[in-house]
Amino acid sequence: MSTGVAVPPRSTSSMPPSPPAAPARISWRTRLSRWDTTHMPYLLIAPFFLIFGAFGLFPLLYNGVVSVRTWRLDDPAQDGWAGLGNYARVLGDDRFWNAMLNTFGIFLLSTVPQLILALLLAALLNRRLRVRTGLRMGVLLPYITPIAASTIVFSALFANQFGLVNHVLSSAGLGQIDFRAEKWSSWLAIATMVNWRYIGYNALIYLAAMQAVPKVLYEAAALDGAGAWRQLWSVTVPSIRPAVVFTVILSTIGGMQLFTEPLLFDPEVSEAAGGSDGQFQTIAMLIYRTGWKELDLGRAAAMSWVLFLVIILLAAANGFLTNRLSGGRR
Repeated sequence: MSTGVAVPPRSTSSMPPSPPAAPARISWRTRLSRWDTTHMPYLLIAPFFLIFGAFGLFPLLYNGVVSVRTWRLDDPAQDGWAGLGNYARVLGDDRFWNAMLNTFGIFLLSTVPQLILALLLAALLNRRLRVRTGLRMGVLLPYITPIAASTIVFSALFANQFGLVNHVLSSAGLGQIDFRAEKWSSWLAIATMVNWRYIGYNALIYLAAMQAVPKVLYEAAALDGAGAWRQLWSVTVPSIRPAVVFTVILSTIGGMQLFTEPLLFDPEVSEAAGGSDGQFQTIAMLIYRTGWKELDLGRAAAMSWVLFLVIILLAAANGFLTNRLSGGRR
């Protein structure tokens, strides 16, 4: 029987609060997976940066410190601050400008024909030929040949009296040439060594890039009446532009650091003189002679930094021009 009295609802605030949920335990597999995702990539690439810092960055910075100091191995007491004095001596040295001229001359005679011939060779190897694999492997043989051995062989070929090149010239009635006596002849001989060694290497880089060019581009060019030569310069070269820029920059760096070929070209001239009058002495040879023969490490370090800046500017300019010229053919 209802009494008519309303019973108020039970207040929930008077109820005791429920205990907080316990945090879920993270298994060791989950922790290992998180550590592997966040830290392992840095751990894997750390050896490269450690080796680069020890053998690349530190010598570069230390060389910069040496370049602004008076540092002679034959007189350690002269060690002291030189500021820009070493750089002023380098820029005022006639031997430096002669070596820079020789370096540029050999660089032009080697790099320009080298890359053009490599491009033509790659276009030939890209065709359907018999024994293509053997030919592609064969063009790399000069590159894997020890550089000292190949330089000694070429030095014998360009010998004055018993060299094969002078024998051929004499048989043709052109007279013999002393390839070590003049700038132009020594530049040509050294550039021939460099071209022989690196044409095949650059050709394989171009060939690998040509393999990725779509065949439809050649078919469309053929329908428009373009021949093989026109297809090479209008289709192939713009399509492999990154590879061309890469080889130009790489050849610029290597050409400006040329050392072994001119050093071994004339074994009778010692101490990296580059000929009787320095006619084929490169800037790398002069740096070696200044630092380890004349024992002036401060001036040698300044030369190396000047060469470093020249290589950066020249490589950037060559890469920019090559990129514009190859891209302008589209």
